[in-house]
Amino acid sequence: MKKAFILALLVFITLPAVGGAEEDFIKKGAQLDLQRCIEIALRKQPNIVAARNVVDVNRSRVGQAQSNYYPQISADASYSRIKPVTGAQRALTTGVSGLSTSNATSAFDEYAGTLSVNQLLFDFWKTRTQVDIQKLNVGASKSDLENTSESVVFNVKQAYYGVLQAKRNRDVAEETVKQYQQHLEQAKGFYQVGTAAKYDVTKAEVDLSNSKLNLIKAENALKIARVTLNNAMGVPDAPEYSIEDNLSYKNYDITFDEALRRAYLNRPDLQSLIFQRKAASQSIELAKKGYYPVLTGNAAYIRQGEDFPLDKGWNAGVSLTFPLFNGFLTKNQVSEQKANLEVVSANEEALKQNILLDVQQGYLNLAQAAESITTADLTVKQARENLDIANGRYAAGVGNPIEVTDAEVSLTNAKTSYIQALYDYRIAVATIEKAMGARYQ
Repeated sequence: MKKAFILALLVFITLPAVGGAEEDFIKKGAQLDLQRCIEIALRKQPNIVAARNVVDVNRSRVGQAQSNYYPQISADASYSRIKPVTGAQRALTTGVSGLSTSNATSAFDEYAGTLSVNQLLFDFWKTRTQVDIQKLNVGASKSDLENTSESVVFNVKQAYYGVLQAKRNRDVAEETVKQYQQHLEQAKGFYQVGTAAKYDVTKAEVDLSNSKLNLIKAENALKIARVTLNNAMGVPDAPEYSIEDNLSYKNYDITFDEALRRAYLNRPDLQSLIFQRKAASQSIELAKKGYYPVLTGNAAYIRQGEDFPLDKGWNAGVSLTFPLFNGFLTKNQVSEQKANLEVVSANEEALKQNILLDVQQGYLNLAQAAESITTADLTVKQARENLDIANGRYAAGVGNPIEVTDAEVSLTNAKTSYIQALYDYRIAVATIEKAMGARYQ
């Protein structure tokens, strides 16, 4: 089932991007889940479109390399108006071409047409090696496309959860405004009956103004988060839509050894380098074939003369071209390809080390994020209880507004920290999935 889903998505992203407005992908007022946002990005993101066309470029190069297997057919037609310098010159020229030597000093027309066929017979598998190299390049470019897609998917996840975080922070800011508004009304009531000082009212008004300022900032942060998500999906002019809130804790259970095994198996950037290493190895063999001869066959059908109907002729034969000395060109080409292989092999080893680092960091961050959620949730409960106590003391006339404000600030900070912990956990999951090359999970 998983393989079928992956195959379906691969077919989906390799289809050409359909031109048109963003409304074709997002209906105004629609609710999008994370998977739908990813699907839109895989169709619309310019980086993916570019990487997809690089695959097409390399596919075309396979066909170019295969063209040497087929006969090369060409046709040539020419017309000349010739005025000999002298009769002797005319006689010499036309005698060579087989034409009449009469009227040696007069101008004459000459028509010629040639149909030529050239066929490679044997080149010591040089063409086959070129085709194999280009096929390996196609594999590398497909892996590069997958790597680009993984980066796009990660950016979408990050932006998606960023919107949810900003939305929840905005909700917390709205709730805080309401609580400070209630506190202001309470302070005014106490002041009117003489149980509270004017200071309580003034402080409540200041707290309310500050909370409204924080709400404005939270609203703006939400707008920026939405713009970031639109950009990550490749639809900057998307209409208004809502997204599903799945910013919740769901345990992601995996061992470090399993995560590392999957990373070495699935990482597309590593697969790309493996293809490149194989192509570099084949390039050495291709360069060595410069020492070997090439056998070709050729044939031509010729029509030539001063007037129609033209005289007929043909020729056919084979040729063997053997490179005797080319200024050490082949030797240096082999040396170049050997050095290229060493470069690719070193890059592959460096990437394997970076993959190990990515998985280690991702695994540790995932564990930290999971622990942070538990602590942050407990902090929210404690801060809420502390606020209830502070409000009770103030209502009973034994507390002061500073206690209430401090308790309210503590609760707001605790809620914000809890939201941050949920966001960090979701990003930690997305990060380790990217480190493992498991973006479809």
